[in-house]
Amino acid sequence: MIVLYACLAIGAVLGLIIWLKVEPVIALVAGSLFLGLVGGVGLTGTVEAIATGFGEIMAEVGLLIGFGVLVGALLFAMGALQKLVGLLVRTLGARRLPYAMAAAMTTLFPSIYVDVQLVLGAPLARSAAPKLGERGLPLLAGALTSGILVGYVFVIPGLGTLSIAGLLDIPLGTMLLFGLIVGPATAVLTTLAFALLLKAGIWKPEKDEEASPALLEAEAADADREGEDAHRTPPLAVSLLPILVPLVMIAFGAIAEAAGFDNTVTAFVGNAVFALFVGLVGAYVLARRSLGRDRTDEAVDRGLSTTGQILLITGVGGSLGAVIGETELADVLGDLFSAQSTAPVIMTILLCWLVAALLHFAIGSISVAAIAASGIVTPILGSLDVAPVVVGLAIGAGALFALQVNSNFFWMFQSLLGITTSGALKALTLVTAMASVIALPIIIVLGFVVPA
Repeated sequence: MIVLYACLAIGAVLGLIIWLKVEPVIALVAGSLFLGLVGGVGLTGTVEAIATGFGEIMAEVGLLIGFGVLVGALLFAMGALQKLVGLLVRTLGARRLPYAMAAAMTTLFPSIYVDVQLVLGAPLARSAAPKLGERGLPLLAGALTSGILVGYVFVIPGLGTLSIAGLLDIPLGTMLLFGLIVGPATAVLTTLAFALLLKAGIWKPEKDEEASPALLEAEAADADREGEDAHRTPPLAVSLLPILVPLVMIAFGAIAEAAGFDNTVTAFVGNAVFALFVGLVGAYVLARRSLGRDRTDEAVDRGLSTTGQILLITGVGGSLGAVIGETELADVLGDLFSAQSTAPVIMTILLCWLVAALLHFAIGSISVAAIAASGIVTPILGSLDVAPVVVGLAIGAGALFALQVNSNFFWMFQSLLGITTSGALKALTLVTAMASVIALPIIIVLGFVVPA
């Protein structure tokens, strides 16, 4: 029954938000309370899980969101992102930009924390969108989705990939090799498939786009001043340092850990909070020198007003996942899978995918779903007639499936890209579901090719 209860809770949240137009914060708390009460968590346990889930999410991403949004606001005020978009469009052409973005983020940046990638990539997508026409925003939003999250579950050193490889005892070199086969291909094909759906009319701007007042005000104000400040802003290479330096710092820390030469210094340098703070200080100094104190303070104020909304919705999104984590859903799925441990190759891959997909759909965390599914599969891995790396890829694909309203990433995505809940369900939930399914045929072929 717990599976049914989880589905009812998630469905109720979606119904409240989409059809009854209830504020997401209220709908998420209501859904969390319902699931906790019917799922046996209890009155006190449910309230404690809601508070704990909120606190844990804030501890993980609160400062990252705050620092990242402020960096983006300052860079946008200096015109850095607009200049970068112009360079990318001139170099690649507008039509190639979404596919290049998806492939590059999947291949080059999986070591970067996904929330950091989103915070830094969303302003770029919004700035580039007008150059791609009326479908530019959803197409680039979909490219961001596939680029960030496909790399997270398939390509070393993505956190989801590292977790799966560690639990299933898969050599990192092996996981990297096959992840680079599955990851970029999945990201590009998913972006292409989503582009075809957009051409078919799936996106309705009047219903799916709704930029927050802070975003609209910031973009309008800075667009008016772009020409005025062009001669005073630093060169593009210098302007992008507040983004590039934190990314290099975080990547260095992740690579050091994966390669086994990490220590307290590399951990400090690669810490995402510290790295983004360095970027924030750099962006602030550049803005003060080029725009002056008043303009810099205006940009910071706009960033702070946007941050508050994002933080509240993000934290409550984590609360629902915490309540679900207190139920017995993982045990139920484990019993289902172990009963099918002698299944043939295709069935084994599909079952690995299904377990991870159900866990992610219910819990709302890709990494937690990947870790839980790997833990469920590990005891019976030796009896499966499929190579461990293929099992790991199948779990990664399943853990990617249909990221939706019980994930804090969903609400960050909606707020940062200036789209409605229905828009996020298309550009994020639908795209992750498509990527999850598109990866399956590639993984199944590998299941027959790679020796067990």
